[in-house]
Amino acid sequence: MTDPIDGFDIDDPDLPKSIRKAALGSGGYPYDHKLDDDEYDTQMYALQKQLVLHQAHMARAGTRTVIVFEGRDAAGKGGTIQRFLKNLNPRYNIVAALPKPNDRESTQWYFQRYVDWLPAAGEMVLFDRSWYNRAGVEPVMGFCTPEQTEHFLEEAPEFEKRLTNDGIRVFKFWLSIGREMQLRRFHDRRHDPLKTWKLSPIDLVALDKWDDYSAARDRMLAKTDSAHAPWTVIRANDKNRLRLNAIRTVLHGLDYAGKDEDEIGRIDRKLVLSAKEYLEMDGE
Repeated sequence: MTDPIDGFDIDDPDLPKSIRKAALGSGGYPYDHKLDDDEYDTQMYALQKQLVLHQAHMARAGTRTVIVFEGRDAAGKGGTIQRFLKNLNPRYNIVAALPKPNDRESTQWYFQRYVDWLPAAGEMVLFDRSWYNRAGVEPVMGFCTPEQTEHFLEEAPEFEKRLTNDGIRVFKFWLSIGREMQLRRFHDRRHDPLKTWKLSPIDLVALDKWDDYSAARDRMLAKTDSAHAPWTVIRANDKNRLRLNAIRTVLHGLDYAGKDEDEIGRIDRKLVLSAKEYLEMDGE
């Protein structure tokens, strides 16, 4: 398959050096180097301790948390979720990665199958893609009608308001990567026998629909950002910085016994933006 960036063939095992060099800085990424792995490990260990403290508080207090991860294919959703859960009890910290709806589910109220995955007391659910499929993948790929997307965009803030009114904390992340970085990650998946399962035909089609996804993302952020369930955008070209800042954002947003602001660390405001800030920057 030939990608629109310089006509590069993604099946070519040799990714041009120009694309590899440009990948980290693509999409206006503000750093020219990745975070050192040793520094990352030190910071992540401190955050993992805080996550364990929150888990204990969650069990005692019966709190409920939902974290939604959205972004382009290869933006780093799955890996970030894995780092959240690495040292947590999977019985109470749950990943929801729903497949496409079956024939019965496709006739239900759109949010119905997601409701089944909402947390009970003492649980945290992390959605690897969520109900926001209807604002991104589905309209861009022609899996729903424009009317269905419009209805969703009107209904989603109301749906989330019901969740927060009932005491569920809702965090929504959009992980933003540059075009060259997406191409680099797709190429690596194509040619790594341990990662080929991550690359689907839809992922490859997405390469030719970059602008369509950008327009759908911008509309989604503008229409569904709210005071009760705001969007947080994280510039995600460096997976180390992405994972640290995602966890920090959640921990800073929660109250729990033993919370240590210094151990959590500061959120990098070069990378972590509100929906309004991101849209004013014209996205990526």
